[in-house]
Amino acid sequence: MYRLAAFDMDGTLLMPDHRVGPETLAVLNQLVERGMAVTFATGRHYLDAQPIMAQLGLQGYLITGNGTRVYDNQGRQLHATDLPGEVAERVLQHRWRTEASMHVFRDEGWMTEFAVPEEMLLAHHLSGFRFQLAEPRRLPATGNSKVCFVGAHEELLELQEQLQAQLGDAADLCFSAYECLEVLPVGCNKGSALEALSGHLGLTMADCMAFGDAMNDKEMLAAVGHGVVMGNALPQLKSLLPQLPVIGHCRQQAVAHYLAHWLRSPGLTYSPEL
Repeated sequence: MYRLAAFDMDGTLLMPDHRVGPETLAVLNQLVERGMAVTFATGRHYLDAQPIMAQLGLQGYLITGNGTRVYDNQGRQLHATDLPGEVAERVLQHRWRTEASMHVFRDEGWMTEFAVPEEMLLAHHLSGFRFQLAEPRRLPATGNSKVCFVGAHEELLELQEQLQAQLGDAADLCFSAYECLEVLPVGCNKGSALEALSGHLGLTMADCMAFGDAMNDKEMLAAVGHGVVMGNALPQLKSLLPQLPVIGHCRQQAVAHYLAHWLRSPGLTYSPEL
């Protein structure tokens, strides 16, 4: 019996309108009633993810910033990792040949140089989380958990080559979404963060199940006792984890249907038709 369930948020637990469906909320509460540690594992900032969990009435654990921060179910920070100052300075000061916008995440919030389009803010309508205008080159080199570039995928692929050439193995690069490329501290991901959290709870990764849809979920899905890939997941993720079950789309609350079946018959194999 698994004792912890970790969920990516966007594209997994949340529907395309960035809401939690009623069936999903019901099954999350069933997990809590069964004594499972419910964990949101997201690229979102704590100030964005925590209000969503609170609105749902859940007192769960949080992995935020794609593993750069870990919080217990009382909101206490258990673990924090930032980009090394020299790496952050190189990313913030370099003039990248790209049209992608740069977004810097610090404990105090989300910093970006230009106002973000309204459609990009729709993802944060539940929490009210908003950007703060700041010139990246004037931000401190320390205290930056991650830097994100948002733009067209082809643009980001070109930028990825530039970043790799400049940073080498001093940082990890990850596509958290098709249009979002992130610069993260080396070895910092949802998988390593979940391992730290499970150890804090006296569990092993074999005691955990996890759900995800993007490349920032790869390490977590591969390391847990039972990983589950969304039907709407990035093709690259599916190809890298062919051994894991693939369920339905987030718009159909596929996580809820999967878990409802598992709670009824934990020893049975799930099929999307059930």
